[in-house]
Amino acid sequence: MDLELTGEIWYWRGPSPYHFVTVPEDQCVELKAAAAEVSYGWGVIPVRVQLGDTEWTTSLFPKAGRYLVPVKQAVQRAEDLELGDVVTVRLSVDV
Repeated sequence: MDLELTGEIWYWRGPSPYHFVTVPEDQCVELKAAAAEVSYGWGVIPVRVQLGDTEWTTSLFPKAGRYLVPVKQAVQRAEDLELGDVVTVRLSVDV
């Protein structure tokens, strides 16, 4: 399954601070259907991500009925991104 989404980079100051892009609600429906097949626990979904010219592997985190795409600091530096930037992200889920 391949998805493309656009969203704003935002900061979560939880016990493990990180930057995320939230998957739009309509695309979360598709991901929830795939989660039963690919999740390795807690509802997380392993994905390959492409943002600009940068690719990496990570897991989508479920939160409040949606999924969050973690955006590593190394990716932000490589793509010259800042908090609040709107980005297009491509996700690949192996189902």
